[in-house]
Amino acid sequence: MSTTVHVTEPATGHQAPLRVAVIVGSARGGRVGPSVAEWFVRQAGQRTDLELDVIDVAGLDLPVSMPDWDGLPVPAPSTQAALAEVTPRLADAEAFVIVTPEYNHSFPASLKNLVDWHFTQWQAKPIGFVSYGGVGGGLRAVEQLRQVFAELHAMTVRETVSLHGPWSGLDEDGRPLDAAVCESAAKNMVDQLLWWGRALRAARAEHPYGE
Repeated sequence: MSTTVHVTEPATGHQAPLRVAVIVGSARGGRVGPSVAEWFVRQAGQRTDLELDVIDVAGLDLPVSMPDWDGLPVPAPSTQAALAEVTPRLADAEAFVIVTPEYNHSFPASLKNLVDWHFTQWQAKPIGFVSYGGVGGGLRAVEQLRQVFAELHAMTVRETVSLHGPWSGLDEDGRPLDAAVCESAAKNMVDQLLWWGRALRAARAEHPYGE
């Protein structure tokens, strides 16, 4: 899935639409991650204060084997091409929303691989979560991701969207069964993401992070 939602309302400075990368974290067969992401994009895409760019890890050719800190061995051409496609999009994003299931009380290796291929692209930016799963609704995956992103100097927001199957899981059209609760949760999370995104945008403009 590759979807970009752009707003047309002109704005400048700290009121310009926040550029948000929505990352689909599962690459597993039979996954519902794209449906969850599409539902979230439908909700958040109605706002005029966001620009959404959907990045699906299933479409990225990033191997588990990585170069050392000196860049050796040089990544294969297919890996360089994948990085050339995704890295600028992560760098351009001012905030992120991670869409993740819970696998064995954690998050997918495909998502961790994308995270580990990058570093500065995450720094001093806010991150929100949309998780899904069984009784836990993916919340254990989110708790572990908070630790990972803290190490990467990112700011995770408090509010989350959690789809607990089957009670607030997805129908056959990819919509949450408990629509009112999930839409409210999505609004609350995005509101926090926007506040932090604008605050950190202004802070990075005044004083680039790490300098």
